[in-house]
Amino acid sequence: MKEQKNIELLEQAVKEHAFIRNISRHRNVDGLLDFDGNLRIWNKGMEPFEKMKLWEVTPGFDDRDPRQEEPCLIFVPVEEKEVKDTIIVCHGGGFRWRTGCEGPNVALEFHKRGYNTAILSYRIDPYSRMDCLKDLQRAIRLLRSKKEELHISNRIIVMGFSAGGMLCANSATHFDEGKENDEDFVERFSARPDAAVIAYGAMTGVSFPLPFGMEPDFEHDMMGKSKEERYYLAPEKNVTPQTPPMFIWQTLSDDGRFGMCLAKELQDAGVPYELHIMEGGVHGLGIADGENDLAVKAPHIRHWVELCDEWLEIHKYCRGTDKAASKEIK
Repeated sequence: MKEQKNIELLEQAVKEHAFIRNISRHRNVDGLLDFDGNLRIWNKGMEPFEKMKLWEVTPGFDDRDPRQEEPCLIFVPVEEKEVKDTIIVCHGGGFRWRTGCEGPNVALEFHKRGYNTAILSYRIDPYSRMDCLKDLQRAIRLLRSKKEELHISNRIIVMGFSAGGMLCANSATHFDEGKENDEDFVERFSARPDAAVIAYGAMTGVSFPLPFGMEPDFEHDMMGKSKEERYYLAPEKNVTPQTPPMFIWQTLSDDGRFGMCLAKELQDAGVPYELHIMEGGVHGLGIADGENDLAVKAPHIRHWVELCDEWLEIHKYCRGTDKAASKEIK
């Protein structure tokens, strides 16, 4: 499998801190965020990997931002022959930035725990939130369409941080089961994730005031530009009994209401979930092992990784796309 080389490349990239850029270097001398520098680091880090394009020609993709390549996946397979579940990892960055510690570093951590992982490079500003969602939906379908080739199960887990967490929650509340007989073979597969892991996502723009003291900014608004779009992108407003199970974690500094308002709707709909709101810590910790742009190590918060791994094991045999419900959960 040609993607096998991605294992060694990912290990090397994380070892060399290839995707980490200390927060002190996030701004130019004029005080503005250094978007060019951020994307250069991401693009350079991604260069050596074997990439999986989501579409042969991405619908709606053009040259409006030459710094962005077409959306793609970096698939990192487990080496054992046993068929494994796959985690799609979605970085954060407010849909304007790519936070490396929330992509490759997380993918390696869960790869070491026995999961196939796939790092999603989705479109960001000036593309819309709807474009981002289309990219993740397509990534889920694409992996399922390549099940035999990649030697993976149908079970796809989405895991996102900050903006990526918001994106994963959207994919868990907006999906279809595939379009039978579609001319595009990939579109015949379900876009429903079997579980969603939501890390410090600022979920909603409608249930209470904007997060982090933000003022409304309709030019660069990660919550959606119209009232209708805000509701569509607020996952707590779109939960149904068909929504997949969710593992939600955040810290108090990110306002615990985000996790609580989503958990409340999951509870009402009878959807399994686990919610952790941890004291201490700050936004953007990733694995909380010090390998982040903040250089913060938080041992207590780092427990989320083990808790999440255990939770995913519990849900391994829940009803999923691969219909594995018959096996009893111990």
